[in-house]
Amino acid sequence: MAHLYDQQTPKRPTNLSINSDLLAKARKRKINLSATLEHALIIQLRQSEQEQWKKENQEAIEALNDLAEKHGLFSDSFRDFK
Repeated sequence: MAHLYDQQTPKRPTNLSINSDLLAKARKRKINLSATLEHALIIQLRQSEQEQWKKENQEAIEALNDLAEKHGLFSDSFRDFK
């Protein structure tokens, strides 16, 4: 599976604005802000990529669903459940 981003590129300092109470509580708990932000961005990027893929392939998905509805699926004869 391909990565969403190049994990080998160097890190880069960035300025962010964060709720001061949230920041104080995170620092008190010794939460790694960089790692937490990276993790959250990966989740958001993955979700965005999935939504984009669905949009780009919506026509094909609908066509396959129509075909399956009209003609069934090859695997239908092997189903043991209803």
